[in-house]
Amino acid sequence: MTTTSLAAEAALSPRTDSGGTPTVRSKGRIDPTYYWMVVPVLALFAFFITLPALVGVFFSLTNYAGYGDWKFIGLSNYVNIFKDPAVLQSYIFTFVFALTTTVVVNVVALAIALGLNAKIKWRTGIRTVFFIPMVLSALIVSFVFNYLFSNTLPVLAERFGVTPLATSILANENLAWLAIVLVTVWQAAPGATIIYLAGLQSVPAEVYEAADLDGAGSFRQFLSLTLPLILGYLVINVILGFKGFLGTYEIIVGLTGGGPGMATQSVAMRIFSGFTGGDYSYQMANAVIYFLITLLISVIQLRLIQRRGVSL
Repeated sequence: MTTTSLAAEAALSPRTDSGGTPTVRSKGRIDPTYYWMVVPVLALFAFFITLPALVGVFFSLTNYAGYGDWKFIGLSNYVNIFKDPAVLQSYIFTFVFALTTTVVVNVVALAIALGLNAKIKWRTGIRTVFFIPMVLSALIVSFVFNYLFSNTLPVLAERFGVTPLATSILANENLAWLAIVLVTVWQAAPGATIIYLAGLQSVPAEVYEAADLDGAGSFRQFLSLTLPLILGYLVINVILGFKGFLGTYEIIVGLTGGGPGMATQSVAMRIFSGFTGGDYSYQMANAVIYFLITLLISVIQLRLIQRRGVSL
């Protein structure tokens, strides 16, 4: 009897347990163990995520203030949101901030990754120093930078005669958002750097050796070899960064509190403030709209990923 026929016979014969008892399993049957693992997770997700979300969607159609009685008012909250200049301002700030920060973070992170990937002395220790901001609390970091921007920087600027920085930039409507971008980049760049380092280390060294033999310089190698080969990692960083920056909250709270005025109030801050300010149903409608916008952006990003052939 051939090896193939023996394998087929073994596959078709009934299996036995340790005691020799046949344990026949019907074709396509799912092991009950999977249900024991999946069902509790789905139940917890539905109870803590799906159910509260549905309750919130329902209350967005009412005039509920977060306490007391309420009545059904239909889509009035949604209509009023599109007429509210304060809400529209928060959307404009959030998207401009997210786009700007995404670009700056990826430029800085890629530059740091290229430097840390080079054959330099004390490379491991330097990497550790660069990754420290990633493990710090965003709220603590923002309070520290708040002190620097409000006290240390103005004193130094006045001493060296830099008049525009002699007062806190956090109190300037035109400059406060730049401080938020700076602090966010300082904390977010290490995470993106790790992803870029993984991409750079996946590029074979033979590729650069061949480029050296062809006379290609460092800049030419970066444009023609490095950047195309780590394009997938770039796409991942852009997508994860942009989606994360859309929900920015802690750093803004610690730096400006949404001020001066409402110049740096993000959508997340606007929604949370409404929950505690007797504006529950109105801001819940705002949250639903923001969720749909974020969902649309995510779908578009996934389409772009599929076209690029990048897997997350």
